[in-house]
Parts: sequence; C-alpha cells; structure tokens
Amino acid sequence: MQGTRGKYRSRLGSRGQTVFTVGLAMLMAFPLVYVLFAVLQPVTASWAHIQDTLLLQYILNTAGLAVGVGLGSLIIGASCAWLVTMCDFPGRRVFQWALFLPLAVPAYVLAYTYTDLLQFAGPVQGFLRDTFDWGRGDYYFPRIHSLGGAIFVLTFALYPYVYMLARAAFMEQSICVIEVSRSLGCSPLRVFWSVALPLARPALIGGLALVLMETLGDFGAVAYFSVKTFTTGIFHAWRDLGDIQAALKLAAILAIFVMMALYLERLSRRSARYHHTSGRYRPLPNYELKGQAKIGAILACSIPVFIGFALPGGKLLWWALGHTPDLDGFGSLVADSLTVATITSVLAVLVATLLAYAARLNTGRLVQTATRFAVMGYAVPGLILAIGIVVPFTFVENSLDAWMRASFGISTGLFLSGTLVALIFAYLVRFLSVSFNAIEASLGKVTPSFDAASRTLGTSMTGTLGRVQLPLMSGSLLTAGLLVFVDVLKELPATYVLRPFNFNTLAVRTFELASDEQLVAASVPALTIVLVGLIPIIMMSRAIGAARPGKPSAESLPQGAMA
Repeated sequence: MQGTRGKYRSRLGSRGQTVFTVGLAMLMAFPLVYVLFAVLQPVTASWAHIQDTLLLQYILNTAGLAVGVGLGSLIIGASCAWLVTMCDFPGRRVFQWALFLPLAVPAYVLAYTYTDLLQFAGPVQGFLRDTFDWGRGDYYFPRIHSLGGAIFVLTFALYPYVYMLARAAFMEQSICVIEVSRSLGCSPLRVFWSVALPLARPALIGGLALVLMETLGDFGAVAYFSVKTFTTGIFHAWRDLGDIQAALKLAAILAIFVMMALYLERLSRRSARYHHTSGRYRPLPNYELKGQAKIGAILACSIPVFIGFALPGGKLLWWALGHTPDLDGFGSLVADSLTVATITSVLAVLVATLLAYAARLNTGRLVQTATRFAVMGYAVPGLILAIGIVVPFTFVENSLDAWMRASFGISTGLFLSGTLVALIFAYLVRFLSVSFNAIEASLGKVTPSFDAASRTLGTSMTGTLGRVQLPLMSGSLLTAGLLVFVDVLKELPATYVLRPFNFNTLAVRTFELASDEQLVAASVPALTIVLVGLIPIIMMSRAIGAARPGKPSAESLPQGAMA
C-alpha cells in the first residue's frame, strides 16, 4: 500500500512539475509569440509607406551592421584569445583580464564618447586642422555618425563575447593535438589556423551568435548615429507615426531574422563532433615571441582595450572630475535603477532555480523543451520584448477598465503598463537565461545521490531543494543574481519604452542627455554603469582562467551573461 501511495505521489509530482514548467514557458515566450503573429495583421497606410520607402534600407543597414560587427569581433576576439593563451610576451597576464573590460561599457556610451572625440569640433580633427593649417573641406575624415561608425563602436563593445568563449575553448584543448602538430613541423601560426581554430569552432560560432544577437537588438548606438536599422524603424513607426501595427510587423521581421540566425548556428554544428581523444592535460605551451612578433602581439591586444575601455573610460572620468555635473535627481536615478535591478535579479534567480530543478527531476522531452523555450528571451532584442508586452498588456487593461466602469463605476487604470509590472516582466523574460545557465551548471555538479538520500529520509522535493540543493549552490545563486543585476542596469530599449511615468534609470538618463548633446552631464550616470559592470568582468576572468582541466575550477558562468 505504501509503495502504491509513493508511486501516486511521484506521478502527481511529475504531472505538477510538467504543468508548472510548461505554463511558465508559455508565459515567458508569450511576448515573442505575440510579435510573430503580427505578420498576419492587416496592412496599414504607414506600413505600406515603410514597405515602399524604408524597408529595404532597414534590411541593408541591419545586414551590413551584422556582417561588419560579426567579422570584426571574430577577428579581434579569436586572435587575442590565442595570443594570451598560447604565447608569451610582455603584459600577457594583464591582457588576459583586460581584454574583458569593454564588456563593462555599453555600446551607446562608446557612441557618445567617440562622437565627442571624432566629430568636426572634436579634439582629433581640431588637432589635425591646427597642425596642418587645414580648413573645412581641405581634408577627408570619416563621419562617425554613419553605418561605419556604428560598426566601429559595436565591434569594440562586443568582441569580448568571442574572446571569452574562444579563450575558454583554447584553455580546454588537449596538449596532445598541439604536440602532434608541432612534431609534424607546423609553426605556431600553422597550429593556430589548422588545429586550434577548427577545434574551437563551436565556441567561436557561439560567441559570434551572441555578438549578432546583441548587434541586431542594439538601439542606443544606432539611434544616436542616426543609422536606419530595424530597431530604430520600430521606434519610429511606434512613436513618430503612431502605428503600432507597423511597429509590430517590423519587430516580427527582426525576430524572424534572429531566430534564423540561431537556427543556422545550431545547424552548422549539428552533425559535427569536436572531441579530444586524450585525457592528458598539462600546462599549455607558451610560444615566446621575439622582435616584430612581440611588438605585434602587444599592439594587437592593447588596441582593443584602449579603444573599447581605456579611452572612453578616461573621457568619462575627465568629464565627471573636470566639470561640475548637475547631480540634481541623481539619487533618485540610482534608487530607481537599484530597485528594478534588485527585484529582477531576485525573481530571475527564483524562477531559474525552479525551472532548473524541475528539468533535473523530469527528463521528459516536453519539460526539457519547455524549459529551453522559457529561457530563449536572451536571444530576443529588448525593443521587441517591449512591443510584445505593452500591446497585450494595454488591451487587457482597457478591456478590464471598460468592464469595471460599466459594472461598478470604477476605473482600474494602467495597472500593468503604467507600473513596474510590465518593465520587470520584460527584464525577467530578457535575462532569465543569464541566471538559468549559471544555476543549471551548478546544479549539474550536485550528485543525484544527494537527492535520493534526502528523499529516502522522508524529505519532500521542495524540502530537498531548500535544505540540500540551495546551500550547495549558494555561490552560483549569488553569481547569477549579480549578473542579472548588472545587465538590468545596462538595458536601454525595454526600459525606454516600458518605464512608468516619473520613473527613470541610469541607462535611460544617459541616453536622454546624450541625445540632447549634453555629453558632460551624461558622464556621471554613464560612469556609474561602467563601474558597476566591472564586478562581473572580474569574476568572469577569474573563472575562465581557472577552467583548465586539472585545475580547481570556479563556478561556471553563462554564455552571454553580459547582453
């Protein structure tokens, strides 16, 4: 009888977990599904105008941006990762962590600082005119407010995604394949091209996919540079033309492009296998570079750090210290930013823990698929999520308000889209993957025998999670929460669209001030975002540095934890 009851409770628990996981996945995927169905909506006059005049420009600019940033990030990230992992040259240990630093600087902050440096009235062109006695029209200088300028800024902001995964892949490679290739007469450069890069292909493709997702979803930099892409087109259709259906159609097209990129990424490595045939792991060889090779390696690693972090960071610090910024309302900005970041990070850790534990207990295809569906929000640009949330939320609010007025004479108002509910929900959908990946990796290290022992002693599944699993994962839970916290502080598109009245964040205020050409005033909130973003950068560098097999490893961090 006891065995029958136990089986019944097991089936009931499994059924409950399945219902919970599938329901949560549907909730998290709802904004994207809603946007995709917008392609079936009737054609409006504004959409016909966009289709005839602007759509081709949106496609070409977005494609050009993706190709340029993707190639640039791949070249910089892979080459620098190989140099600091396999070669020995002055400053190598510093570059190992310094090459991560541009991740702490949002792309829109880079756009503001380089506009001030490279515009006609900026110090660079001013120096050229004073030195060579040039006037306007006497020389050619590339325009920073252009597609090329956007590619330049986004490349140096996003290349660390490729560097991060490429370095981790190079750190994990077996010494045997390198020794065999060297014994066959391959030079270090030949080893890089013929052995290391092919073995690191999954990591390189994964990093490139993260770069492309961030590029396709960028709004701040391309809007500031006045580059017509899908993200700026969505905002133009919604705010300027007042046509939400046209905005939804553009969002649906962009979402389809993002999903196609993800599908092609998975398809490219579906049948490929990249196994090491040896378990021999010893310290990796350090090829000592001399002469021009040494100088080239130093320049190759220092230029991305200088352009992506040191120069813009120094410029922000100069503005903040050399001028008297207006700090009126800054305390409120910090409080608002910390509030939404804290609430979202707690919710993200809670939801991710429940999903990861449900997937651990139930290995059925339905639960596993639903779990992956629930955490796909990171691949969706924030502006698309905002569109997919605000429209259905507004419909629900208007319908309920009309019914409450007719039935009870009470107005419910904007209780969803006019409050933090919509904004925090967008954050949760967007960054759930960040916390889930960290927690799932940590949970996978806990042996299932712990679960079995706890259940044998009569502890429920919930009790096992609270008394056994959570204490063992405390470090990863803190890491996951911190990563989400920093990502929320940097998020711009969703915050700009969904923030309630009389509510602002550091990211939005930075964008507003920079858009009004008040770059000095924008330096304080921008610098605050950068300084906070350095915390997970340090953690990530330490984790990857300890990832060599045979070494004590730090907690695993999620791929793309800094979007």
